[in-house]
Amino acid sequence: MPTHLLVAEDDRNHAEILRRYLESAGYRTTITHDGRAALEQFRRRRPDLVVLDVMMPELDGLTVCSVLRRESDVPVLMLTARTSEDDLLTGLDRGADDYLTKPYRPRELLARIHALLRRAAPAPDRFGPFAIDVARRAFTVHGRAVDCTPGEFAILTALMRQPERVFTRANLMEHTNGYGRDSTERTIDTHISNLRRKIEPNPRRPRYLVTVYSAGYKLIDPGPP
Repeated sequence: MPTHLLVAEDDRNHAEILRRYLESAGYRTTITHDGRAALEQFRRRRPDLVVLDVMMPELDGLTVCSVLRRESDVPVLMLTARTSEDDLLTGLDRGADDYLTKPYRPRELLARIHALLRRAAPAPDRFGPFAIDVARRAFTVHGRAVDCTPGEFAILTALMRQPERVFTRANLMEHTNGYGRDSTERTIDTHISNLRRKIEPNPRRPRYLVTVYSAGYKLIDPGPP
């Protein structure tokens, strides 16, 4: 799924230019025109990064940034026409990660966004041939992306965080509750069967996601075949 940006800019013409530019760069972009709407959209959509204009109606960008910092560690880039050092430091003190003074070039905005996203992105957890990026909900085997349901991804997240540990079905049920219907032991077995079809060279003879008799399942790395 493309990285999602929330842009709060009260100048509607400028906001539309930003939307087109950012979407052409591959970002999914939501635009708002006042601070209160920015908070509403953030809570509804949970974007990966927020671009905030300082001067906005309803709530100004500094107030919005303070609220965001109490609720999230999402990267925040402030846009400001103010150039005094005190004004810029105020934005950083409120929790902004970076700022850009107007007027600016769209390419500079894009470079700042790229830099903030790189800093914010956690390194994927790796084990054997597997890599998982929980923040981006991505899982790969030998570099190949694996498409997972939310329940399957919850199981993989648990297994990847504690490889070699035996997880009982009850353990895994705790991780998958909240994804669709309440989990049952039969649901867990179905998830495991589906995951084996997706990650194992031979699902009938699993090498990685193995059964521990009378106990449960664990993820192992047996090395080269």
